Amino acid sequence: MSDAIRTAFRTQAAGCRTMGSPLTADLLDALARILDHGSRTGARILDWPGDPMADALKLRIAGGLHALARSEQDAELTALYKAGTGDFDAVLQRVLAEWDDWLYPWLDRPPQTNEVGRSAALMAGLMVAAQRLAMPIDLLELGSSAGLNLNLDRFRYQLGGVEAGPADALVHIAPAWNGDAPPGAWPHIGARRGVDQNPLDMRDDAVASRLLAYCWPDQHDRLARLEAAIATARIHPPMVDAGDAADWIEHRLAAAQDRGTARIVMHSVFWQYLPRNSQNRIEAAILQAGASATADRPFGWLSFEPDPPAISPMQLRLQLWPSGDVLHLAACHPHGAAINWLDRND
Repeated sequence: MSDAIRTAFRTQAAGCRTMGSPLTADLLDALARILDHGSRTGARILDWPGDPMADALKLRIAGGLHALARSEQDAELTALYKAGTGDFDAVLQRVLAEWDDWLYPWLDRPPQTNEVGRSAALMAGLMVAAQRLAMPIDLLELGSSAGLNLNLDRFRYQLGGVEAGPADALVHIAPAWNGDAPPGAWPHIGARRGVDQNPLDMRDDAVASRLLAYCWPDQHDRLARLEAAIATARIHPPMVDAGDAADWIEHRLAAAQDRGTARIVMHSVFWQYLPRNSQNRIEAAILQAGASATADRPFGWLSFEPDPPAISPMQLRLQLWPSGDVLHLAACHPHGAAINWLDRND
């Protein structure tokens, strides 16, 4: 089994290198070479009983090592991360031995992230909805994590020549853009709420630090944007309920919708992690809400998800009711770093 584990680490390393994190790639390649049973952490990784890819095993330990480097408790590891180069094998071999008890709990659960860069694509989608519907939006997000993207109208954007958002925003997002600009209509979000199985409270320093540890260390713009989004969330705490997404959305969509308000369900890189039964229940609830939509109570479904079996690029789609129009708006980098704007009917 250890050979399969090492292969999984090398596969993840190749993916990180492709997505612009050579430091994480070098780290994972080194772990593939030096992992052994000499520490509890190493033994647990090599004897992992589940699927190392599906369980994000590689990113669990990568998050732990990044957290240790950020804490500056191990000067040599911190220096390695800051330099982005060095003797990864020797440093990691020592760190795994000396910090075994500290790193071991990081294997207990999968990484939980909240990629703020995706807000650029989601906001562009909401701008299309705002242009077509011209009324306040009641925004419901599935798989919210820390709920950072629920604050997307509090961020500043440059989207294909369109600059929008509060001038004093802490978060600035300017993805590489290809194609026409989105419409300039700025959405008014009258209400917002999300759901997650394990909501993260950014007012807790330890929880915020853990979220930052899962952001790849050499992607400094992403880290700075995440820190700014956390600061925004402390000023405007998102409302994220703990619960099952299917149960939650069935309940929320059964509640009466105010006249003159557009209700929109939103999710990003969430759908692929659901069991089939949950997907079916959520889709059924959304389609039922769409069928009940009227001109003065419109409904929308905005998604930022891959087209299976591919895992990239992400496809930004918006379906609106009562028209039923399905708009394929963009193909996007998984972190939202690049957006190819399409804006066409499917």
